[in-house]
Amino acid sequence: MGAVQCGDAAVRAVQRTAENEKKGPKGGEEMEILVNRIWCLSIGVVLDLILGDPQGWPHPVRLMGKLCGSLEKRLLKETDTGERKRRFGFLLVVLMLAICGGVTCIGLIIVYHMHRAAGIALESILFYQMLSMKDLKKESMRVCEALQAKDVEQARQAVSMIVGRDTACLDESGIARAAVETVAENTSDGVIAPLLYLTLGGAVLGVVYKTINTMDSMIGYKSEKYLDFGRYAAGLDDAANFLPSRLAACLMLVGTILCKLTCRKEERKNTLLYNVGQGIRMYRRDRLQHASPNSAQTEAVCAGALGLRLAGDAWYFGSRVEKPYIGDALRPVEAADIRRANRLLYAASFLMWLCCMGAMTGALLWLKS
Repeated sequence: MGAVQCGDAAVRAVQRTAENEKKGPKGGEEMEILVNRIWCLSIGVVLDLILGDPQGWPHPVRLMGKLCGSLEKRLLKETDTGERKRRFGFLLVVLMLAICGGVTCIGLIIVYHMHRAAGIALESILFYQMLSMKDLKKESMRVCEALQAKDVEQARQAVSMIVGRDTACLDESGIARAAVETVAENTSDGVIAPLLYLTLGGAVLGVVYKTINTMDSMIGYKSEKYLDFGRYAAGLDDAANFLPSRLAACLMLVGTILCKLTCRKEERKNTLLYNVGQGIRMYRRDRLQHASPNSAQTEAVCAGALGLRLAGDAWYFGSRVEKPYIGDALRPVEAADIRRANRLLYAASFLMWLCCMGAMTGALLWLKS
């Protein structure tokens, strides 16, 4: 009997060896990549939560912005025809992606070749710099604190740092609304989308995403100057954010439940605050109430969850732009709503991090089996 058991064990060992040989070194490389990425994602998120984006520190996005601005000066000519502007706008997109993605890829290959720990350290820093959770909270809370201190001018100055619209004509309610909208919209652009692309393709894909995002923020406007030149940048940004924005909306809805369970007692009693049912209703009704197919996804959830009416007409570069409203004005917007929007941001981000870590851990266990 013992001999039979030993024989069975030997057969199983041979089978496992054969399976491992079939997997070959590729399976081992894939496992190492996943382990590295798990480390990078964990370290990157912790660094973002602790450090944010300190002023004066070097940052890849600033370099992307300088590169985009430099290429724009060389490629965009006011006298060019629309077709020529589109052609050179496409060239700018190709050059930006090739340079930013290529430099990141080559740099990581070199550093990983030198030492695995050095590669993980560099990639972790890149992961951290692709996220903007703490910085978004810090900058928006400056607006909140200024409004609570009744310093409207300081609040107006603070909100001008995080929005693209003209802020000179905004009153207290308009300032608070602009800050809430920015937090809601950037939950996707600043956290959920980067986490998704960092998980799928590491720092290289994360940098590529941020490059697309940066180009859209600089030349993706529908103004006379950029309508043709920025068309490909804007279209690519819409495509890159299509899935993440909808994922962010779903995560924010689940996060609304977490916020309701963990908020202060007086807020928990207020049926208009962190109302997931209202969030779902506004999402279904208003998720496409924006010129962009993605921007209103999280805004609609936030508006419904907090019982607010967001968006509406705004001024850009001295011109009034008509926009539909998002949500119902069940109560007036107040400074405290900026803090509440940040709670939704953190809840959705935490859930996304859990999903990413779970997916990579599951893939790692599958490869080991």
